[in-house]
Amino acid sequence: MQETNTVIPLREHHDTDFGEPRRFKVYTARQLDKIEPLQRLDEEARFAMDVVASVLPFRVNEYVIEELIDWDKVPDDPIYQLTFPQKDMLAPEHFERVANAMRSGDKDTLNQAIAEVREALNPHPAGQMEHNIPEVDGERINGLQHKYDETVLFFPSQGQVCHSYCTFCFRWAQFIGDNDLKIAAKEAGQLKKYIQAHPEITDVLITGGDPLVMKTKNLRAHIEPLLELEQLRTIRIGSKALTFWPYRFVSDNDANDLLDLFQEVTAAGKHLALMAHYNHWKELEPSIAREAIRRVRATGAQIRAQGPLLAHINDNADDWARLWQTQVELGVVPYYMFVERDTGARHYFEVPLAKAWRIYRDAMKQVSGLARTARGPSMSSHPGKVEIQGVTEIHGEKVFVLRFIQGRNPDWVQRPFFAKYNGEATWLNHLEPAFGEEKFFFEDELAAMES
Repeated sequence: MQETNTVIPLREHHDTDFGEPRRFKVYTARQLDKIEPLQRLDEEARFAMDVVASVLPFRVNEYVIEELIDWDKVPDDPIYQLTFPQKDMLAPEHFERVANAMRSGDKDTLNQAIAEVREALNPHPAGQMEHNIPEVDGERINGLQHKYDETVLFFPSQGQVCHSYCTFCFRWAQFIGDNDLKIAAKEAGQLKKYIQAHPEITDVLITGGDPLVMKTKNLRAHIEPLLELEQLRTIRIGSKALTFWPYRFVSDNDANDLLDLFQEVTAAGKHLALMAHYNHWKELEPSIAREAIRRVRATGAQIRAQGPLLAHINDNADDWARLWQTQVELGVVPYYMFVERDTGARHYFEVPLAKAWRIYRDAMKQVSGLARTARGPSMSSHPGKVEIQGVTEIHGEKVFVLRFIQGRNPDWVQRPFFAKYNGEATWLNHLEPAFGEEKFFFEDELAAMES
């Protein structure tokens, strides 16, 4: 007799200690003056925030304001830096141009200044629009990215915002209202068709924005058809809801339905991974955040944690060690430490690669083996995910030791290579090959792929 997987609705097992659903109240750039704690700032600081928020997207909710930010430590509080615009997030010349246009009161002048500054901020790094969007019969499929053979990224149109925005976000161009810069699927069925046409795909990453801003019924419409695909082994959901709105898993009106959906995925024999974005251990402190983690794990889903190393927020080893060790204690798997991407407010957040490696190493020395699953520091660059493995000296030359964790060509994966040491470098394109080589080993093949 063939066994069947029976899904037991999780709502039968949920407690109600967290009471009625909390109202989701959000503030955007137009409501900055309505955020009461900001009234502590002087007029100049509030004007600077208006200027930056006109260029880079701003969105924050009441939970973040009330539960995660210590307003007595502003502006140095890490979650404040994570969510609220700061003057130096724009280069001085960009800030002054937009500020002067704003003072002039001329809307056309302001819009032109904003557009030109945004274009200078590299809105789509690492070939996202040119090289990652797939084609079928010569026609681009918007809403998908397929950079690595086994994994396809899916951007549902209903998941094009987040519960709050991160100031460092490398996908900031998704949120500024320019449809030409958005990656969003308009048809629910195109993902399944694309996977079926590509037998090498085993993993789907549903991303955005944040797909968990969607109602569960909409998320279900995307996920349930995938459960029929035998080739598919893993469904990943990229989200910061565990930090920015943990009520999504606890007391929202369709929280139980969401957890039931997670359980259905695992009961269907698929591995479900919630790719949680964490930037600081403070995000794990509220009891509601810990309850959300508990409930997700109870469905059989695994939570993997990732986030970038950021100046002003987490650029010290102690914070990373505490973050990783706390995650392990809560049953979350540390997964990636990323290097800040070459886009948006990069100059404000970037950390030299040499310093990033020292922070990573010093943090690793403080944690147990269970927390040493975090890979990094990793650059999600055009050719692939490149990890900084260390700094050493070979034949009298000081070098970075690098390797591909992922590559546009799978044969590049795990291949070590070397770059001249550069203490100021913050990204792969700042590095030069070591030992007198003219090119890195992958450059000719990458150029051929591009052409």
